[in-house]
Amino acid sequence: MSFHKFLQEYRFTYLALYHAIKEAIATGALHHGMKLPSSRELAGLHQISRGSVNQVYDMLVADGYVVSEVGRGTFVTFQVNHELPLEKAETPLQLSNWGERICRMPLRKQIEEGSPIKVDFRIGRTDYHQFPFQEWNRFMYAEVRNFLAKQHEEANVAQGHLPLREAIAVHLRRTRGIPAKADRIVVCNGSMQVITLLAQLLVNPGDPVIVEEPSFTGIKKAIASTGGVPSPVQVDKFGIQVHDWKSRLLFVTPSRHFPTGSILSQDRRRQLLDWASRQGSIIVEDDYDSEFRWGGRPVEPLKALDQEDRVAYVGTFTKTTLPDLRIGYAVLPKCLVEPMIRAKQLFEPHPSNMMEQRALAAFMKSGHYERHIRRMNRVYGKKYALYHQMLQENMGSLFTFLQSDAGLHIYSVWKRTEDEYIRLRTACRQKGVIWEDATTYFMRPPASAACFGFSHLNEEEMKEGIRLVLEAWESIST
Repeated sequence: MSFHKFLQEYRFTYLALYHAIKEAIATGALHHGMKLPSSRELAGLHQISRGSVNQVYDMLVADGYVVSEVGRGTFVTFQVNHELPLEKAETPLQLSNWGERICRMPLRKQIEEGSPIKVDFRIGRTDYHQFPFQEWNRFMYAEVRNFLAKQHEEANVAQGHLPLREAIAVHLRRTRGIPAKADRIVVCNGSMQVITLLAQLLVNPGDPVIVEEPSFTGIKKAIASTGGVPSPVQVDKFGIQVHDWKSRLLFVTPSRHFPTGSILSQDRRRQLLDWASRQGSIIVEDDYDSEFRWGGRPVEPLKALDQEDRVAYVGTFTKTTLPDLRIGYAVLPKCLVEPMIRAKQLFEPHPSNMMEQRALAAFMKSGHYERHIRRMNRVYGKKYALYHQMLQENMGSLFTFLQSDAGLHIYSVWKRTEDEYIRLRTACRQKGVIWEDATTYFMRPPASAACFGFSHLNEEEMKEGIRLVLEAWESIST
């Protein structure tokens, strides 16, 4: 009987003893019919008064756990039922249509079990060793120190911290040519929240929504969750192929198509804006990583060309700062600002990352953010040139590697059979090398393709990863 455990939990000794005996009876340690020690014996055993023991026994009698018989002693009367109860038939739960659609979507999986990962070529990572943590920490610590004074200032400001929206507007005007204003910007928890809320605001069940083929899986999930129908349109080296679609909504990545990296031509940009004007449609422009550009001339976003307020521009700080800093934003047409704020406030009445928003606003206004972007452009440009050359020289017989002037990954098309691609991926996983399988970004059956991330790797890791891939290929091809 674990009496001392209960002494730490209860202030009075008699309560500790009561709960210790009660637990021992309930678990079967003191079984039905068993005679308990006399009050004198139990008091001597635990160095407590007989009066306390008698009080405990009276409580156990009152609760039906024991019975006291004059001249015979105290006996356990509680009987533990060791038989498992019959399972009740589970009552079917009727989810809403939205709930049913969500449950049909696969969850994002962690890396499957196997050999430890030695080289990770997956995308969506940054070189956090280059991040100015000292400066960032200074702004975060300042917000922590001021937390109590500011914690209720923006409790219901779903649109986001005003100084951050102002800093974003200044940054976009200066670097992207977008005439953004703070009152048209809504700050969210990453770009995916922006995309999902826009889909919920603009898509009814059965609505066709134009998406690129291939395209980001998250966009198609957001559309499908509303009951909308993603309608894939082929992408070539000039971007999405424009038609006169009968749709009220288009999702597009014109500055750097995801995942191939192609840039939407100037002619097609004008065609898209003309289409949106004729149809009265909205274009969602996802500018996910084109901040990092080291070749070619800067490309104007669609939003910078938008004269009729038909484009919702989506940006994120996940790639430019830290992946775990889940701050994204949208520059919206005037007609969407109020609905977006109301939708965000429904899901998040109190903004969840206001401290980070305040720190980021100060970080941007200090100039550290743009200095970091300029430095990382140089770093990533050198990494890209080295990595692309290494891939081309060593793995050019296996993949066609597309060139790009921007971004943090290299898109490639497999040159051999689908079976060989699957076998190579399996052999590489066993050797501890993984990459992003770009086949999953297509809705129609594609040729096998891959995305190789490089932003988070150093030269030695790149070499080691390529060496292991070639070793795996040799093992399955001989």
